[in-house]
Amino acid sequence: MWNTERYDRHIKLQGFGIEAQYKLASAKILVIGAGGLGCPVLQYLTAAGVGNIGIVDDDRVSLSNLHRQILYNSDDIGKLKTKAAFERLNAMNPEVHFKIFSERIISQNAVNIVSEYDVIVDCTDNFATRYLLDDVCRILEKPLIFGAIYQYEGQIAVFNIRNKEGFTTHYRNLFPEPPNPGEVPDCNEAGVLGVLPGVIGTLQATEAIKLVTGIGEPLINKLMTIDILSYQTAVFEIPSFNLTDESIPYSIEEFENMNYQLHCGIEFAGIKNISPSEFKEAAKLPDTIVIDVRKPEEQPKVDVPYISIPLSQLKENVSQINNRNVIVVCQSGKRSLSGAKILQEILGPEYSISHLEGGINHLNKETHE
Repeated sequence: MWNTERYDRHIKLQGFGIEAQYKLASAKILVIGAGGLGCPVLQYLTAAGVGNIGIVDDDRVSLSNLHRQILYNSDDIGKLKTKAAFERLNAMNPEVHFKIFSERIISQNAVNIVSEYDVIVDCTDNFATRYLLDDVCRILEKPLIFGAIYQYEGQIAVFNIRNKEGFTTHYRNLFPEPPNPGEVPDCNEAGVLGVLPGVIGTLQATEAIKLVTGIGEPLINKLMTIDILSYQTAVFEIPSFNLTDESIPYSIEEFENMNYQLHCGIEFAGIKNISPSEFKEAAKLPDTIVIDVRKPEEQPKVDVPYISIPLSQLKENVSQINNRNVIVVCQSGKRSLSGAKILQEILGPEYSISHLEGGINHLNKETHE
């Protein structure tokens, strides 16, 4: 039994009361991603007294996280985010039951993880996982709260719940096709104002509380956007239409066989993904060359022999590549994949083209663990 004094201000709140607090105590909410968006979501859901919270993340805390992921501190650098988050959140409210999944959510484990929970909160930062979550929540009929950030702007929406007219929408109704790799830079490349994920994550937590307790009007079938430089906000109706694309999974079996990396252009046939742990050994292979497609001034530098050819200049400098084994690298893995595809198209199948998955950022994390 939870302590009513902890939630006294909720209980006294008109339109909320003890009934809504009981609903929160009985709720099971899954937060996927314990980064910029996930930190405020987890903090506010924990403080609010959500009874069961799942945390999914395979990443570790790095110094560059700390300006926006304020659940962590300098002592947490190198720790798994799930474990560091659990330590803080459990101290904040020991009445909440936490379950941590220190793994990346993929099509082979998503059904087992998601099926345990009532509401799913998408706090991820990549398109492959967003489409994966959209599909599994649609198949399992789970409400999905979406959030995204870019530099100074953010988005929030609630998917997979029928509105008063009986219509429901999904992430694929908003974005039917994934963007081409490299078209939308992530915060590793474009940067982000530290307070922005705090604003958007707090709104995601608000939507979760509204869905569980039944208060207010959640953003069902709606997209809210906010620019924190001007405080311009807008709410758009998301068009509802039946998804008929044959490439979209409609059953658990189809979903578990889906390759979301390939679906979102993050993986191409014939291009190998080299993990950070494999990179240094792969770079030593005979007749191998490492190509850094970042701008020359970007840091840190690769600590193996390499040549620098910015992505924008790659096509006209292919003549510099005489080695049969090519490994392309960049900061986060997006530009390197685009570069690998360019080289594959120009050089042909007789060349072995690879790219460093997760980029220099992930390489440095593994090096310092």
